Amino acid sequence: MESLCVGVPMLCWPFFAEQQTNCRYTCMKWGVAMEIGQDVRQEAVEEKIREAMGGEKGMEMQRRAGEWQQTGLRATRPGGRSYANLDKLVADVLLSGGGKSSQEGFSSHTATVQ
Repeated sequence: MESLCVGVPMLCWPFFAEQQTNCRYTCMKWGVAMEIGQDVRQEAVEEKIREAMGGEKGMEMQRRAGEWQQTGLRATRPGGRSYANLDKLVADVLLSGGGKSSQEGFSSHTATVQ
């Protein structure tokens, strides 16, 4: 997903774990990637790269990747949804001891720091 943070489309070659899901979303749902698939011959990969870099589908992927980049930027700015969620996480978990009583929370650690 780092590519989307800078507005760059992707070529996907899922191998294991969550890569299959990531590939499905980036290629089919979000339209910011193309799957290499099982044909990994040099010519086939080169064709995908050329299409991604300058073809019609590649230009559309770049446009969509730019839209996702802007969405991410808005979310991570102060006042954005991701920013607010991280702020809430810090407040809920780190500052309040994660909802635990002071006996179970961070009090033993803070006592040595004080």
